[in-house]
Amino acid sequence: MTETAQIFAVLVAVTNAAAGLLGAWRWYTVEPSRAFWVLARAGQAAAILQAIAAGILAVGGFKPADRLYWLYALLPVAVSFVAEQLRIASAQTVLDARGLPDAQAVGGLDERGQRSVVLAIVRRELGVMAAAAVVIAFLALRALGTV
Repeated sequence: MTETAQIFAVLVAVTNAAAGLLGAWRWYTVEPSRAFWVLARAGQAAAILQAIAAGILAVGGFKPADRLYWLYALLPVAVSFVAEQLRIASAQTVLDARGLPDAQAVGGLDERGQRSVVLAIVRRELGVMAAAAVVIAFLALRALGTV
C-alpha cells in the first residue's frame, strides 16, 4: 500500500511541477500556451486520482508513517478548486482595472485595445493556475515524505 501512495504522490508532483514551471515561464514571457493548459489539467486529474487512491487506501486500512499524509493527499483537490475560482474571476478583475463594465465593452475598443485586454486576462489566468500547480507539486512532495 505504501508503494501505491508513493506512486500517486510522485505522479502528482511531477505533473504539477512541469505545469508550474512551464506556466511560470510562459507568464514571464507573456506567451499563451496550449501545452501548459494540457499539463495543468493533467495535474488536476492526477490530484483527483491521488485523492481517490487515498480514500481507497484508507478503507483498506493503510497506516502512513505520519497522519499528515491524509491532508497532503487531499488538499491538492481543494487548491485546484480555489485556483479555478480565482481563474474565473480573472477576467472581471482585468475589466475592472481598465474601467470596463463588462465583456461587451471590450468590443467597443480598437483592435489593439481588445488584444491587450484579452492578453491580460489570459496572462492572469496562466499565472493563477501556474502558482496553483507549484503549490500542488509541493503538497504532493510533502505527501511523499509522510507516507
